[in-house]
Amino acid sequence: MDSTKLTTSESVSKKKGKTKNLKRKPKPGKAPVEKMDQAESEVTEEKPVSGACFPPTFSMSDIKNKQRRHSMFLKLKEQKRKQKLELKKKRKKERKALGDKAPPKEVPKTIENQRIYDETTVNPEDEEVAFDEGTDEFSAYFNRLINPKVLITTSDRPRGRTVRFCDQLATVIPHSHVYYRRGLALKRVIPQCVSRGFTYLIVINEDRKVPNGLVLCHLPDGPTAHFKLSSVRLRKEMKRKGKSPTEHVPEVILNNFSTRLGHSIGRLFAALFPHDPQFVGRQVATFHNQRDFIFFRFHRYIFKNEKRVGIQELGPRFTLKLRSLQKGTFDSKFGEYEWVHKRHEMDSCRRKFHL
Repeated sequence: MDSTKLTTSESVSKKKGKTKNLKRKPKPGKAPVEKMDQAESEVTEEKPVSGACFPPTFSMSDIKNKQRRHSMFLKLKEQKRKQKLELKKKRKKERKALGDKAPPKEVPKTIENQRIYDETTVNPEDEEVAFDEGTDEFSAYFNRLINPKVLITTSDRPRGRTVRFCDQLATVIPHSHVYYRRGLALKRVIPQCVSRGFTYLIVINEDRKVPNGLVLCHLPDGPTAHFKLSSVRLRKEMKRKGKSPTEHVPEVILNNFSTRLGHSIGRLFAALFPHDPQFVGRQVATFHNQRDFIFFRFHRYIFKNEKRVGIQELGPRFTLKLRSLQKGTFDSKFGEYEWVHKRHEMDSCRRKFHL
């Protein structure tokens, strides 16, 4: 029994020795160690280059696997974000080191500051503009000869969302009344409005139960503006909304209506509201023009203390896009159009705006 044990132990030790010798065979001298050191140094030198950016000839379209392509895209996006952040920190350090001698900050390029200059931009001190304002259709309102009275109606058979929008719009515009057309044509509605002393007619159109158009007609002599209506949000759909608006006359703010066309549209909106706002109600209606989109918001001021003032949105909110401006009252067949939206002109130059 002892002899067998010895033989087995010897055989195991011999096998171990063989395996050790096999492992030691590829390392006869010091030359491979030096090669390994060189390879390691090459790897360490190449690491920051590969981690910094992808190869210059790298293209995502060369990767056929969709999942791999998506993961590589995310890596590339993260890499660009880190590079941008490092550059930002570097510039910040340089500006801090230079102090007052630091160069001014670069103004980022936006569509607004790259806008092509429009020759019809209004100068408030221009005599021609002042003469036009004194003789246009809104001169009676701005000379305080008439008070606005607005009729709000809808297209035929309006749905619930359009009806609620009209009701909420009537709480924003003072002295406004909501009536339903019941199949009457606008050519028959307009003379009735004029005979009853209305100065404005607002028609809300809808498509697939959603409000999508607004016709604003100034009475009795026009003009008539047709807008595309979008992004309508009622009070119930808004977060952090305030209480229902009161009957106080709101303040009106018009922003960025700089051209002749924009000036006339701004006066069209201004004539909807009475002259003297009641500041006790702390309510303000804003028409903000940006890239020919008119954003409407209705807020209430909240005075927290003598220095801090906040605003609370009351709703509703919506966005308007001018489609056409027609002289006189609404006439789809024989009306004379002052301005019509042409899509191919807008697509050819994105930096040219009309309002």
